[in-house]
Amino acid sequence: MGEIEQKPSPGSRLGAPENSGVSTLEHGQKLPPTPSGKLMSIKIQMLDDTQEAFEVPQRAPGKVLLDAVCNHLNLVEGDYFGLEFPDHKKITVRPKHVVVKFVVKFFPPDHTQLQEELTRYLFALQVKQDLAQGRLTCNDTSAALLISHIVQSEIGDFDEASDREHLAKNKYIPQQDALEDKIVEFHHNHIGQTPAESDFQLLEIARRLEMYGIRLHPAKDREGTKINLAVANTGILVFQGFTKINAFNWAKVRKLSFKRKRFLIKLRPDANSSYQDTLEFLMASRDFCKSFWKICVEHHAFFRLFEEPKPKPKPVLFSRGSSFRFSGRTQKQVLDYVKEGGHKKVQFERKHSKIQSIRSLATPPTEPNSEVPKQVSKWLLPNFLSIWSQKELLFFFFNTSHPQIGSLTGSPHLSELSINSQGGAVPASVILSPNLSPDTKQSSPLVSPLLNDQACPRTDDEEEGRRKRFPTDKAYFIAKEVSTTERTYLKDLEVITSWFQSTVSKEDAMPEALKSLIFPNFEPLHKFHTSFLKETEQRLALWEGRSNAHIRGDYQRIGDVLLKNIQGMKQLAAHLWKHSEALEALETGIRSSRRLENLCRDFELQKVCYLPLNTFLLRPLHRLMHYKQVLERLCKHHPPSHPDFRDCRAALAEITEMVAQLHGTMIKMENFQKLHELKKDLIGIDNLVIPGREFIRLGSLSKLSGKGLQQRMFFLFNDVLLYTSRGLTASNQFKVHGQLPLYGMTIEESEDEWGVPHCLTLRGQRQSIIVAASSRSEMEKWVEDIQMAIDLAEKSSGPTPEFLASSPPDNKSPDEATVADQESEDDLSASRTSLERQAPHRGNTMVHVCWHRNTSVSMVDFSVAVENQLSGNLLRKFKNSNGWQKLWVVFTNFCLFFYKSHQDNHPLASLPLLGYSLTIPSESEDIHKDYVFKLHFKSHVYYFRAESEYTFERWMEVIRSATSSASRAHILSHKESHVY
Repeated sequence: MGEIEQKPSPGSRLGAPENSGVSTLEHGQKLPPTPSGKLMSIKIQMLDDTQEAFEVPQRAPGKVLLDAVCNHLNLVEGDYFGLEFPDHKKITVRPKHVVVKFVVKFFPPDHTQLQEELTRYLFALQVKQDLAQGRLTCNDTSAALLISHIVQSEIGDFDEASDREHLAKNKYIPQQDALEDKIVEFHHNHIGQTPAESDFQLLEIARRLEMYGIRLHPAKDREGTKINLAVANTGILVFQGFTKINAFNWAKVRKLSFKRKRFLIKLRPDANSSYQDTLEFLMASRDFCKSFWKICVEHHAFFRLFEEPKPKPKPVLFSRGSSFRFSGRTQKQVLDYVKEGGHKKVQFERKHSKIQSIRSLATPPTEPNSEVPKQVSKWLLPNFLSIWSQKELLFFFFNTSHPQIGSLTGSPHLSELSINSQGGAVPASVILSPNLSPDTKQSSPLVSPLLNDQACPRTDDEEEGRRKRFPTDKAYFIAKEVSTTERTYLKDLEVITSWFQSTVSKEDAMPEALKSLIFPNFEPLHKFHTSFLKETEQRLALWEGRSNAHIRGDYQRIGDVLLKNIQGMKQLAAHLWKHSEALEALETGIRSSRRLENLCRDFELQKVCYLPLNTFLLRPLHRLMHYKQVLERLCKHHPPSHPDFRDCRAALAEITEMVAQLHGTMIKMENFQKLHELKKDLIGIDNLVIPGREFIRLGSLSKLSGKGLQQRMFFLFNDVLLYTSRGLTASNQFKVHGQLPLYGMTIEESEDEWGVPHCLTLRGQRQSIIVAASSRSEMEKWVEDIQMAIDLAEKSSGPTPEFLASSPPDNKSPDEATVADQESEDDLSASRTSLERQAPHRGNTMVHVCWHRNTSVSMVDFSVAVENQLSGNLLRKFKNSNGWQKLWVVFTNFCLFFYKSHQDNHPLASLPLLGYSLTIPSESEDIHKDYVFKLHFKSHVYYFRAESEYTFERWMEVIRSATSSASRAHILSHKESHVY
């Protein structure tokens, strides 16, 4: 990210600030010398008002002391904090009598960016201090609501007598007595809220107050008017008293400097602005001015840069200006570090709370027999104890499906492998774990067969023996792929014919006409493919010599079985044609009936419905492509003289004809299904699904605004580009912030202009936005697809009508001070409590995977994923485990689903693969087995072992399609060579 030029004028002196007020101890600043001795003892006043003494080397940098405090607290996100001390001269005289304060230094715009419960607790303590000291000013309603959450975290659930006694002993704000009745009233609404939830709600309210995190620095403008300057994550703010009168966002500021006691802001040229090129403010002294300048430099670097700025080389002869640079991790580096999960999470104590809080219980102690602390929160489930000794839990971040129990982890991570409390699949709602608010209610996982080494037998010798008995012909493994994928296809049909039909029969929510359109057109397919699977498995048994071994030679082929059954499928074509009509009718019924919508939504939460419901309606069309691919491989493998070649070629001709007839319908229905699926993930939008609209790409980009670079989800269609942010509601949907019609849009790379890596400027007819991708390859994909979409829009009839429902188009430029979704203080009293419930949490969709993995996926990728589906047994091994465990694995929709056996009705766990790397283990990894591939994402590593060279290559092929996207040109040329 680009750095503003931040230099003092040439005459500036070096040295630490010597303010008469409070100063911040900078990372590189040396601690003052002590009268004697090599170590100095410094008292630190913590945020909970306790004091701790720390011994540090006499001339150590300030960072040493700050690190010592963070280590003492086991604080992972210590980069948000700093140390404040009184006048510098006083420390040099009697350092042991001086108390340094541990404080919050950087206040992020969104408290959900704080990923650790301890960090949020410390921020809550800072808010409590600011309220008491009069720094955080707000109206009476906001103050009472804030204090009510503090009281809930300290004494627990409402009891009027206890409340009033507690408030009499503790003063949280000046003139508190006048607010007591209102505080008690609000506290009554928080029953059942844990201390962690109270912290979260407190920060949710505080972050929307104008004075949140603001530290005022007295100054005067050019006319001599007294004002206050402040710096925040967004830029430099100007106050008159406690009222903000102006703001200069980082995007507007070109250079910051100071000359003696004049603080200078040089702005970027703007024809629409009435401001002068350079603004000048007068401060009390040079040291005050330099201190504020340094604070600005640090805030800009922390919130706006991708990584710590590199120090400039020291001049050989003369020094001009200050050499001060921000040192330490930027916010992005902190977020990335915590998301990698490489740190150890431990307990912490809430000093002022009568309720013990345990942090991050999802990661167990390192010792297998460690005991659980005796004092645990009243909301901790007893059955959570059963996971305490599972070492393999270290490899995952878990979330499960019980709707009544609060999250124990507060984990911001994506669940790498998700397991539910019955050892079964997590419902579709909770496979991912985005920045969990206390509203996201989930229970604790119990022991699962996937977690317990003893639950699955060691299979090394058994598998080696079986492998030696397998036929070695490649055609056998191709035929076996038909069998394994047919098992999965049959289970997918049963989701409709058995599970969904059973649910519908119990509720009077679906019209009879819709029932007769869906179920009678799926039941004949289920019956047919049950027979087909049986015949295929009988042929494989003969091929393997498991029966009728004396006639084995006559049955080492599969073409005749495929030809017979594909000819039988042609008799079912009438049913296949009805599936697109059934999909459209179901979505129409859902739009017109709230009961049917609720029924389908609830069914999608069942464990058997491991994919979106409407995906199962398209499975028969997808399956035809799989038969075609198998027959293409068989025809390529067999020479024309082979006995099976003639039947395989005939079967290929038959299936190619069927696919060609249905291909247009399938492409149309895939787009239709994707639009309806995206509609469920978005709020604030109408008419997403309209004739002619085509989905092209979705993914995560950073949008440059007045608050700096902020993560947004973008949705590209053939006529419009939407950008959204992830909501904080229990439904976890994405809120639409704005739309950019593609008609008349231009796109250009602007890395040099803004100093942001992989940066693009999108210029629409009414609005321009600046975005940054996570990598060069991601940027190129977006450029290619956006340019293609612009070309399509130019060839259309004209601009697209607006279709945002409740949100007006965001016409603001990145230079403006506010954003469209800025909440007002008046909304605070209406803040939703943690006891309220909304729509079910949608956490496992591809949109959320892209959000957490900071990547994107296109409709072309989805089409390739449809072709690349696979099922079969794999042996799995963790990075630090000893043996291999046998699992039934299904690959579909960019995700691996794990089952104990192919007979199970629902998966035990799932692993989304977007963002993962696929490689072959190196010699140093000490695997020493054939046909092993490795999946890894940051610190998460899994090994999988296939049974043959053919199956190994197939798993590598299909997984590679999910872990890396080819260019559009490559994909299209591939498709042209396999015309349906």
